[in-house]
Amino acid sequence: MPINKSAGAVIFRKQGDKIKYLLIQYEAGYWGFPRGLMEKEESLEETAHREIEEETGLKNLSFIPGFKEQAKFFYKFKGKKIMKIVTYFLAETNNKKIVLSHEHKDYIWLEYEQALKRLIFDNPRKVLEKANDFL
Repeated sequence: MPINKSAGAVIFRKQGDKIKYLLIQYEAGYWGFPRGLMEKEESLEETAHREIEEETGLKNLSFIPGFKEQAKFFYKFKGKKIMKIVTYFLAETNNKKIVLSHEHKDYIWLEYEQALKRLIFDNPRKVLEKANDFL
């Protein structure tokens, strides 16, 4: 079975005494975190940095040491079952404005409980729970 590796991050910013998380809306309508496919000769961290910049325009992120979570799921592509492994990091930004790529429809900054409700898939919900607990 083919394995597809991706990397991204749970991105947050502080607003006063509150933490807001960035969610982006994919073309299919669901919300999630910025992530993308790992390229040859690229580390997971390099993939996360590149994909986040491509999908959100964010460049100056502060990656939080010690947080690294994997999510695994299966999908079908051209009749083949593929296992996808996504590695998520945790990153802080001071920027509120996002410049979305053509791959996404919208973005929103939400506090933890609201973000958790917006995520419909278990994997990103579990990653957000772990990230919030970590902070």
